[in-house]
Amino acid sequence: MMTEIVLPGIVEPDGLVVSRRPLPEPGPGQVRLGVEASGVSFAEQQMRRGKYYDQPPFPFVPGYDAVGTVHATGPGVDPALRGRRFAALIKVGGWASDAIVDEGDLVPVPDGVDAAAAETVVVNGVTAWQMLHRHAKVRPGGTILVHGANGGVGSTLVQLARHAGIRVLGTASARNHDAVRTLGAEPIDYRSDVPARVRELAPDGVDAVFDHIGGKSVRDSYRLLAKGGALIAYGTASTKNDPGNSQLPVLRLFARLAWWNVLPNGHHTMFYNIWTGRRSRAAFQARLREDLTQVLRLLADGAITAQVAARVPLAKASDALRLAESGTVTGKVVLVP
Repeated sequence: MMTEIVLPGIVEPDGLVVSRRPLPEPGPGQVRLGVEASGVSFAEQQMRRGKYYDQPPFPFVPGYDAVGTVHATGPGVDPALRGRRFAALIKVGGWASDAIVDEGDLVPVPDGVDAAAAETVVVNGVTAWQMLHRHAKVRPGGTILVHGANGGVGSTLVQLARHAGIRVLGTASARNHDAVRTLGAEPIDYRSDVPARVRELAPDGVDAVFDHIGGKSVRDSYRLLAKGGALIAYGTASTKNDPGNSQLPVLRLFARLAWWNVLPNGHHTMFYNIWTGRRSRAAFQARLREDLTQVLRLLADGAITAQVAARVPLAKASDALRLAESGTVTGKVVLVP
């Protein structure tokens, strides 16, 4: 038997259901992963509100990513994979004791890297790496602004940028400023006049802003760009509790970014989604494997540090979700067996 956490509909965190069912067998090209860690990200926080852009219909098992050991292999898969630890980006299904994963989605975890530590850089690490290096392309010596610098993506993005020789300004609540400084960023209280403070610290503007907030924040972020700067938006957190159609805030943001891109000021704006730009599934898997492998290697080498906010037993997923939504933690809340 296996255990899984079911999201039955639009519920508060206490509405998650702990369920048991027979252990599945992997099909052709698949493995069964014994999940040792799965994260609680902003995606799951939106999914339980029914507001994630392309979430599946209820009920389903959340869990955007997972790290675990292969326990069984399906037809056509090398049996030598059994007993090896891998990370996988799966979008749903990670909040379980076991998960069926396509072989092509597996990314090896370096020896000596803890499962929970590796988990913190799966979706967060790929997101941060691709936004910074594939899209913003900020050079060493540049300056960037990271909103939510203490969060799962933000804390990883700060470290990757500092490792690349980039100066980082990071917004966070005052209670998290020490943690943000430890990561290597210059903290800014998100409740203050953020644009004014950024202009004090970077009078000529910043080379890139990474904004998951949307709304007024993304307009301010755009105005803070230096000539030729990049605005990478990757969420609409400010509208998470708004009633109505969950797609409208994202579509409005798409339209705003598209308009800004045609203005003759040299700025580059985009909405980043980890699934965007897939020419084919194989090409997507290859790019993700390349990028996540680099982030995992930096983690294994100690160049970046895993930001595990808390390790919470799988059966207490409600507590984990509530903690992640509290805004009081640095890093990522991780579910463990």
